[in-house]
Amino acid sequence: MKNINSILTIAILSLFALIGCGDNELETTVLDLNVSGLENLGPDFAYEGWIIVDGAPVTTGIFNVDDSGTLSSTSFEVNKEAAQTATAFVLTIEPSPDPDPAPSDVHILAGDLDGDSGFLSVEHGAAIGTDFTSANGGYILATPTDGGSDTDERSGVWFLDLAAGPAPALDLPTLPAGWIYEGWAVIDGTPVSTGRFSEVSGADDVDGFSGDAGGPPFPGEDFLVNAPAGLSFPTDLAGKTVVISVEPVPDNSPAPFLLKPLVGQVPATATDHTLYDLGNNAVSTNPTGNVNINE
Repeated sequence: MKNINSILTIAILSLFALIGCGDNELETTVLDLNVSGLENLGPDFAYEGWIIVDGAPVTTGIFNVDDSGTLSSTSFEVNKEAAQTATAFVLTIEPSPDPDPAPSDVHILAGDLDGDSGFLSVEHGAAIGTDFTSANGGYILATPTDGGSDTDERSGVWFLDLAAGPAPALDLPTLPAGWIYEGWAVIDGTPVSTGRFSEVSGADDVDGFSGDAGGPPFPGEDFLVNAPAGLSFPTDLAGKTVVISVEPVPDNSPAPFLLKPLVGQVPATATDHTLYDLGNNAVSTNPTGNVNINE
């Protein structure tokens, strides 16, 4: 009987030991995320955090942002052992729902982890890789697709420098996969795309508002036909706003994304075919953040 009791005692102790090992493997800690400058992505996309462990991404959780920029969640339960060995944090934009368990190409913020904390920025190499403060450029007003007519010349915007050749009027950093530039004219409060592009030379992907004649091989658009609801084309861009934004790919929004490195107001007395500068707006539109792991 004594031997049987001993055997039972050993078995019970072994069982508790196994249970204890399992609990250690599942031990968790909390990752706190503090980010400002993000925007509401709508119903089709969401933000997802990742810690990089032994070179591989481990998800920390998905969250949304409302119209005021408030995160739906700022604290996330993560595996403690993974968190203790993580070297970096990356924030991505993902489809919602997302059939792929791996991160998308759209990395918006990242930062190295120094112990249990890290600063997040767009310029980190695991994010976009630049803060856009070196971006600069300009535009002219012209309507080259109207077949040679010299009327309504202030109804088109083109990112080119006539005096230089013509030549590109934009100097922009090269974007990684997952991102593309887009030009805009904000007309009476309505942003209208001039087209998306990855190179400052060559046509962009929009010509739906232009006339029948071909446009120059640079980003830009004439606003002559097919005006969006609430607007009338031709228009007059004097006093309006011109924007170069950085957009995620894919993108479900008809408005510029939060990253707007170049912005300029067209002078009220603007003349056509004259080069006007865009101001650098990157510092005021770049999101930033911090991540902290509770030990």
